[in-house]
Amino acid sequence: MVIQSKRVWLAGQFTAAQLVLSGSKIERILPYRTEPVNKDWGDLRILPGFLDIHAHGAYGFDTNDGEPEGLRHWAEKLPEEGVTAFLPTTMAQSPEVLRKALNNTASVAEEGVCGAEILGVHLEGPYLDPDYRGAQRADALAKPSLTEFKGYQAAAKGRIRYVTLAPEHDRGFSLTRYCAERNIAVGMGHSSASYEQAVMAAANGVTGMTHVYNGMSGFHHRTPGLAGAALRLRELYGEIICDGHHCHTAALNVFFHAKGACRGIMVSDSMRAKGCPPGGGYTLGGQPVEVDGQGLAKIAGTDTLAGSTLRLNEGLRILVEEAMVPFAAAVSSCTENPARFLGIDGRKGKLAAGYDADLAVLEDDYSVAGAYCLGKCLWEPAAL
Repeated sequence: MVIQSKRVWLAGQFTAAQLVLSGSKIERILPYRTEPVNKDWGDLRILPGFLDIHAHGAYGFDTNDGEPEGLRHWAEKLPEEGVTAFLPTTMAQSPEVLRKALNNTASVAEEGVCGAEILGVHLEGPYLDPDYRGAQRADALAKPSLTEFKGYQAAAKGRIRYVTLAPEHDRGFSLTRYCAERNIAVGMGHSSASYEQAVMAAANGVTGMTHVYNGMSGFHHRTPGLAGAALRLRELYGEIICDGHHCHTAALNVFFHAKGACRGIMVSDSMRAKGCPPGGGYTLGGQPVEVDGQGLAKIAGTDTLAGSTLRLNEGLRILVEEAMVPFAAAVSSCTENPARFLGIDGRKGKLAAGYDADLAVLEDDYSVAGAYCLGKCLWEPAAL
């Protein structure tokens, strides 16, 4: 299959080019109009497919439900927002619930989906700090345990790719080092860690931070806290929720200028109400959630944010048009950077010969005109 556009994102710039897709891969990239094409996207922007490495659910499904059909439906819908690969993410609940969720995700990933590729699992909790638990259940939190984690990894059939934990509770950084030695990414999050503790955690294998600014000790000019560490420790990756609710656009701007173009990672932190009508009747980690007309989700009866309903193409728009983040950095935050963080940047995150044929085709208003997952066009609204 040969597709082309006058604006293909290559080497950090838009170039008129053709992409030759063969099976699940990009076989070659050629100058515009070199060969006859199967699809000409005209002036629309062709970008690498988006990766969402922190997402709890959508379309009525939650990762912790452990239901294969719900997970499949979620994966099938994600290309509509340009997402071509993702990490279903757990919440702190009982070990039984987590093991079921992990096993379900692994089994569906093994079988394959007709949608965004399931890259593995993001285990967010239960190894979190009670004071910064956010929407996580206090009665489900636990101290980091190698034995317990090995059991979770067995349930996940070895597919846990990313762990969020509070490093101040990881005695001797034993779980952190165990994961780092096995190429499992570790992010600090839902944590009361001081700046100094964050430096030690990074020295012992932590490579990222989970939803920066949210669920962590804040920045003060005399006590920088975990938020200060996110800005100062520039070699660490940092997730950030770009829905305009979790972080002010000025805070998004400051974060991306501190991290540069190569370390910021946009995530949705989405929950089951994404893609559903506003109102009540939703849950997150077994807790009731209400969603207002602007898509803002909170634990019912509180001001505690409970994940988001963000679509990543909308997050890209917010970053560029409202937070004034340079376009190249904003694109990298949902393509190259998460791929590099997970260690899959040899096949995901950019448009290049030999890479997976994961593509997002965007209108100038950031709506998604088409999406290809592993070489298959799975979303093209004009064709429906």
